[in-house]
Amino acid sequence: MIRYRHLAFLTLLLITFANGLAQVQVNGEMTVQLELINPSSEINNGVAKVTVDGGQPPYQYKWSNVSTSLNAADSFGLIEGMQHSVTVSDANGNTITKQFTIPAESITEIFNSSVQPAVDVLGAVLFWDAFAALGIYDPVVYTSHKNVALPLEDPTSEGQYHLKNWLVPDGSQVKKGDKIAVLLSHQDIELSVYAPDTGALEHLVEEGSVISRMPKPGSYRVPRLGVINFQTPQPLLHPNGDTKTSTIPFIVVWLILGSIFFTLRLKFVNIRGFKHSLDLARGKYDDPDAPGTITHFQAMATAVSATVGLGNIAGVAVAISLGGAGATFWMFLAGFFGMSLKFAECTLGVKYRFIDDEGRIFGGPMNYLRYGLEKKNLKRLGKFLAILFAVLGVGASFGGGNMLQSNQAFKIVSEQVPVLQGQGFWFGIVFAILVGAVIIGGIKSIAKVTAKVVPVMAIFYVVGCLVVIGYHFEFLGGAFVAIFDGAFSAQAMKGGFIGVLIIGLQRAAFSSEAGVGSAAIAHSASKTNHPIADGFTSLVEPFIDTMLVCTMTALVLIFTGKHEINSGMGGVELTADAFGTVISWFPAVLALAVVLFAFSTMVSWSYYGMRSWSYLFGRSKKLELVYKVMYLVFVVLGASVSLGAVLSFADMMILAMSFPNIIGLYIMAPEINADMKIYWQKLKDGKLYINPKFIKAKE
Repeated sequence: MIRYRHLAFLTLLLITFANGLAQVQVNGEMTVQLELINPSSEINNGVAKVTVDGGQPPYQYKWSNVSTSLNAADSFGLIEGMQHSVTVSDANGNTITKQFTIPAESITEIFNSSVQPAVDVLGAVLFWDAFAALGIYDPVVYTSHKNVALPLEDPTSEGQYHLKNWLVPDGSQVKKGDKIAVLLSHQDIELSVYAPDTGALEHLVEEGSVISRMPKPGSYRVPRLGVINFQTPQPLLHPNGDTKTSTIPFIVVWLILGSIFFTLRLKFVNIRGFKHSLDLARGKYDDPDAPGTITHFQAMATAVSATVGLGNIAGVAVAISLGGAGATFWMFLAGFFGMSLKFAECTLGVKYRFIDDEGRIFGGPMNYLRYGLEKKNLKRLGKFLAILFAVLGVGASFGGGNMLQSNQAFKIVSEQVPVLQGQGFWFGIVFAILVGAVIIGGIKSIAKVTAKVVPVMAIFYVVGCLVVIGYHFEFLGGAFVAIFDGAFSAQAMKGGFIGVLIIGLQRAAFSSEAGVGSAAIAHSASKTNHPIADGFTSLVEPFIDTMLVCTMTALVLIFTGKHEINSGMGGVELTADAFGTVISWFPAVLALAVVLFAFSTMVSWSYYGMRSWSYLFGRSKKLELVYKVMYLVFVVLGASVSLGAVLSFADMMILAMSFPNIIGLYIMAPEINADMKIYWQKLKDGKLYINPKFIKAKE
């Protein structure tokens, strides 16, 4: 008996020793190894993989890349040549932080990583949130609940599931990771559903019901199994655990305040002058003997062609998917106020233009900033603002007005025509030839092309939108309820009131370019004796660009339920998918529309950039030809090379142009108002020239 007790004791001792040894091995000193991979010469596709030895599982990975999950040991889509970090934690609270840089090998990767710091600096200025910095509001985004969503990707489900049963009663407290329900795919494969957070579970779907991953048209909401309600609102988090914030970017505030100021200062000229604006656009007051080279309509078409583009398709899709239906309301409202800002800058663009002996016209913000402020005894400030605007204008024309357009046009077309993939250089060559055929002829040639292309592409796109809306016409009332509910009801919004408000305003401000000053360059070439007339003509532009085209895109997304889809699709893909639900072949036609949009934007921005170039380097025709050749080279470069940070930087330059421009507009606001009053009186007294065609038509 004693012998058996000794044997049992010895066995127990050996087991304890073995367990202790195993525990030492498992809980030993934690080490972290990093594997860095640069898979190709493409930019922003670096990969970092973590291997952990020792410590106590499970491990958590806190990446500097906000889109990488805390549970992911691998991080993808990293910028080569830039420093990143990961902090690994084990169950015992031990942490190790690793700083790393994925080597940049190709020229494009090296260039991209070199420019990225400049993008960060410019972004810090443009998107600085003064209100949060001063402690006026809390930028953290809070939520009172978390949705129990359906699986995003499951090849066996075809997007539809049966709810087999709930494993937890309605109203019960659950912890994050608890198994709460079982779904059945159409192939009767069981799929488990886990609680996404800790809180009180609320059932939204009854057992045995069928639920789809796609929202039904007219529902305006993504179907949800249930929600986890929190006792107190919780901050929303990025996948890497960082707290989400909803900032109020300084650039958006700058543009919107300017729009509201001129709307009030000019006593709602955007409403009072709209009918006259249409009369000017259709040529009622066109004087063939007036100084200038293009008609009011051609000037308007050139300005619209530069703004109606990818932002109206891709940008709106991104804005609506982030801000929900409510962002549409604020986008529309910002477009309304933006009309007055366009009026102010286009008026001055014509007033301070210069026409040389050969009839060439040089105008735009550079002129009225330089000479308009000189009249106010602000010569030095005027010179500085004019030079700053011109420098930004040249950079913006090469980047946002050129490379970004050819880059995205090639991407979209190559997706529809797979044989073009990898042939960006040749696509760019063809595109450059087409653009060159137009811009070599100058503003007259540009105006003739845009006057024909813009109406066709705008009508074509709007008709396509109306077809989708008409197909779902019975949901019209519900769509507008969803828009207003999303705009004013904090609970209906993604990210709260501030988030939706800013997303809508931002899209409108970026899309219409009101306040940027670019349209003033196009209007400076208009045939007119009255600078204010072009201010009135320009009122139509934000209306077409933002209040019509952007709103139509938003309505298509809302009517088809795509505004609630978080599938990882890009902006253009999401819009194309929305059209495809009604017209299966429309995505291919939409690709053609995007190419036309990109082409017209590039043609117009070539003129904007060239006039900025002329201001900086002189009015020589040879120097203009140098700019045009450089511009065409950048068309090819944009289509054939990935230059992420370069494109971002140049695109930001467009927004930065609004700083010098709006400063000048504020100073000259009294001058604009006085000129407008004189013009109004002439209009009322019938002293304006009326084209004989309209007099005969009236008779």
